[in-house]
Amino acid sequence: MNKQASRFSGALMVLMLTLAVIVAPAAAQDPTPVPPDGASITWTSVQPEVRPFSPEMVANLEVPAGFEVTIFAEGLENPRMMVLGADGTVYITRRINGDVVALRDADGDGVSDGTVVVASNLPLVHGITIQENRLLLAANRTLYAADINADGSLTEPQVMISDFPESGQHSARTMAFGPDGMLYINFGSTCNACGESNMENATIVQVQPDFASRSVFASGLRHTIGFGWHPVTNELWGMDHGIDSLGDDVPPEELNRIEAGSNYGWPFCYGQQVVNTFIAGAPMDMTKAEFCAASAAPVVTYQAHSAPIGMVFYTGSQFPAEYVNDAFVAMRGSWNRSDPTGYDVVRVRFDEAGQPSEFEAFLTGFLIEDGAAVFGRPAGLLVLADGSLLVGDDTNGVIYRVAYTGS
Repeated sequence: MNKQASRFSGALMVLMLTLAVIVAPAAAQDPTPVPPDGASITWTSVQPEVRPFSPEMVANLEVPAGFEVTIFAEGLENPRMMVLGADGTVYITRRINGDVVALRDADGDGVSDGTVVVASNLPLVHGITIQENRLLLAANRTLYAADINADGSLTEPQVMISDFPESGQHSARTMAFGPDGMLYINFGSTCNACGESNMENATIVQVQPDFASRSVFASGLRHTIGFGWHPVTNELWGMDHGIDSLGDDVPPEELNRIEAGSNYGWPFCYGQQVVNTFIAGAPMDMTKAEFCAASAAPVVTYQAHSAPIGMVFYTGSQFPAEYVNDAFVAMRGSWNRSDPTGYDVVRVRFDEAGQPSEFEAFLTGFLIEDGAAVFGRPAGLLVLADGSLLVGDDTNGVIYRVAYTGS
């Protein structure tokens, strides 16, 4: 385990954040640092060492009674987001490789028949979805489209949009079509906590299906990689990443009901409308306290620094009925907390009215050696046609399949 404790005075932290605000004055009216009296931050960088994967490690994974975990595919290096084709082909982006791979399970035995690269030369490709019979791919500045051939291969990807905002710290774009037929894309913040000069950063944008225009749907979202619509209410829900380096347990990861025109507080607020005293300046025409009181608060929060990535609502028929319309979230895991957190998949329980009530562990066991090491970091999630759940590990390149075998 690599462990390095770092202490920042409140004044130094404010100075660092103020520099970012000065670079982007459009988002902050007063960039003058005003450190809180006697304030300080202690945060710790702890990164569990990655152990190479071996098949016997699957036995370390734990799921609820009646479920089992098997290997769907391995050797994929850095798989991230996944989408299911009409013929059952699983398409997966690999951001580091800059390509897209296709996996099939033609005989239905729960194991991929092999991996085929179907698109390449796509630097930082991450988001993936399907529009009719073409695959859409989102890189940090570009949206591509490629037709899906009868054999599952793709035509050469064509550029549909080439003016996404600068990505900075958060280059992982994700996207999905909503019940309204519009395309929604996550544009993360360029920084940890700062003012943004481009108002499309730290937002979810709504894009016309012909890609002719787009607009900001919701703002103040630091990095909502995982989002989706509740199958019954059609409400949009997303998991937002909290600010780094404010302490082990601050701020929490947020599950937000994402509504048109709402602002969710970043960078001036976090959690339940708590004012971030470690960033200088203020929003336009109001104090931070006023801004936070008017911002949209999360409905449920989760342990800080867990790093939510993929999120999917369960609509399959294989799992017990109580899982239907609940959500799964892949927590990739912390790097700046004394005791590592995340490195698992959690279930979000939703009630009959479509409102979330609590998180609970679903797939755990990737952390080993008392938290000193890890053999997997969950990222992408996908429900297959048979109702099983795929979980992608972007560190050792394994795709796990979670199936229900109980009664």
